[in-house]
Amino acid sequence: MKRIFSGVQPTGGIHLGNYIGALQRFVKLQEENEALYCIVNLHAMTMPHDPAKLREKTLELAALYLAIGLDPQKATLFVQSDVPAHSELAWMLQCTTYMGETNRMTQFKEKSEGKDSVSVGLFTYPVLMAADVLLYQADAVPVGEDQKQHMELTRDLALRFNQRFGDTFKVPEPWIEKVGARIMGLDNPTKKMSKSAKTEGNSIALLDDPKTIRKKIMRAVTDSENVVRFDAENKPGVSNLLTIYSLLAEKSIDDLERAYSGQGYGQLKKDLAEVVVEAVMPIQERYTDIRQSGEVENVLTDGAERAQAIAEQTLCDAKEKMGIVSFRR
Repeated sequence: MKRIFSGVQPTGGIHLGNYIGALQRFVKLQEENEALYCIVNLHAMTMPHDPAKLREKTLELAALYLAIGLDPQKATLFVQSDVPAHSELAWMLQCTTYMGETNRMTQFKEKSEGKDSVSVGLFTYPVLMAADVLLYQADAVPVGEDQKQHMELTRDLALRFNQRFGDTFKVPEPWIEKVGARIMGLDNPTKKMSKSAKTEGNSIALLDDPKTIRKKIMRAVTDSENVVRFDAENKPGVSNLLTIYSLLAEKSIDDLERAYSGQGYGQLKKDLAEVVVEAVMPIQERYTDIRQSGEVENVLTDGAERAQAIAEQTLCDAKEKMGIVSFRR
């Protein structure tokens, strides 16, 4: 079995892109791998945030993990801040990271664009992500295409540390899905669906009601050709809808193109709306039951203990290699 690690921020509403590109895949991966899934609440603090909302979104995300089928007997689900080793290793790795490396990160450039000031945490965010992964000696990290650059930095830092201080960290491989890893925004299909989008029509939240889901899909941006055909470069809107349909309904895009030949976008959107509603309603029902049961708190407590046991071993080894002495009993 391979050990895999991945983390999701508890910010905004978990949307269809998160579900298709990450969470749905996590459930499958837990069957044949030792899986650790982290709610990375420390990353959520790199931008201005409401403390009460952060607490609520942390519990909401944990409940959604369980509602989509994550089994706490097979996978470890925990909150990042419950394992102090994340912060400690992040500082140690920062001391081996070069300014030029973090300065090149495109996500920092995107999130800081147009702002008068940004936090140091946003700048060093990729190093904390590296610590998250390396603490657990992960073989692989299932991520979206947008995290590829951060994973390259993680691998570079692991190799540098190993060369400088001795073999300590496993060098992880990024697992990026070829299809569905990058679901695009409904209102702007040239950019990834985002929890932080300023427009409501950008994404479909997993907890959106059926009426809202139907309205958002019917308003999704397409083009004037009115021909259902997959062409990501020239028809990004239609191609995005076909990708969502294909992955949720488990039908090939070729079959969908044939099924909607001559029917236009209206029928495609109506049918896709029902496919999405059918996919999320069972999740919403389980989510409500889980939040009311108190199960979330118990799962996160157990998960933190299991994660801490692994992380502490790695941290102690890294500290010893760096010459950090400890007199704590």
